[in-house]
Amino acid sequence: MTASVTIGEFSRLTHLSVKTLHHYHEIGLLAPARVDPSSGYRRYDTSQVDVAQLIRRLRDLQMPLAQVREVVEAPDVATRDKTLRHHLDQMERELVQTREVVASLRSMLTLPVTELSVEYRFMPAFRAYGVRGHLERTAMDPWFEMTFGRLGELAASRQIAATSGATYSNEFFTEDAGEVVAFLPVAPDQEPADGVELIDLPAGYFAIARHDGPFTDFDRTYGALGSHVAEYCQVADGPIRELYLVSPGETDDPADFRTEVCWPIQQLPTLKG
Repeated sequence: MTASVTIGEFSRLTHLSVKTLHHYHEIGLLAPARVDPSSGYRRYDTSQVDVAQLIRRLRDLQMPLAQVREVVEAPDVATRDKTLRHHLDQMERELVQTREVVASLRSMLTLPVTELSVEYRFMPAFRAYGVRGHLERTAMDPWFEMTFGRLGELAASRQIAATSGATYSNEFFTEDAGEVVAFLPVAPDQEPADGVELIDLPAGYFAIARHDGPFTDFDRTYGALGSHVAEYCQVADGPIRELYLVSPGETDDPADFRTEVCWPIQQLPTLKG
């Protein structure tokens, strides 16, 4: 049986303030069952309690009002659940990132600074399957997932045993957006493939440091390696390379990620002192 209640009583039933209920009415998200034409008093049906409580929970999860509306006005349960799952997945990713940032901050406070191990390496020129993109630093994940998913499929189907990587233009760092080239080394006579291009990466000398673990504190490895290069090496033109020894596509645990940061230098360095 459904009963009709005042807006004040409905507020107590749902833990939504009267001000919030007024706002939801104004934007058409949760309208009262009836509005008295003479007094303007709003009355709600008790059948609306479940919807109001759903809205409150979604807003507690910081779901944008536009997405809340999609859930509330979904034409069927499957559509509603799809929207909910998408938001929950996004929140779980954000929670993981928050935990990683907290862990990184704790390590900066409690762990002693360790000396960075730097290797100098000459990399010959090589051919690769490549995918180019102009990326914003804050919106990389979807492109990376799609791109390295495609390169992984090619590696498996064509039995290519090579470490994938990417190059990053200077603008990517200085302007927060720039060209990124994902690559998978292949044989010089490798046949073309759909969705990628054949590119030739030039030879060069690099100062290389390995980053172990999640990318949350990746900047610390960059900072340490870049400082080492500035002190002991002559920087060469060309983009920084990253080599993904153990990539997110190979493990679900960020602690297992292994990435080499390759800083271009001019031949071998002359050590000071």
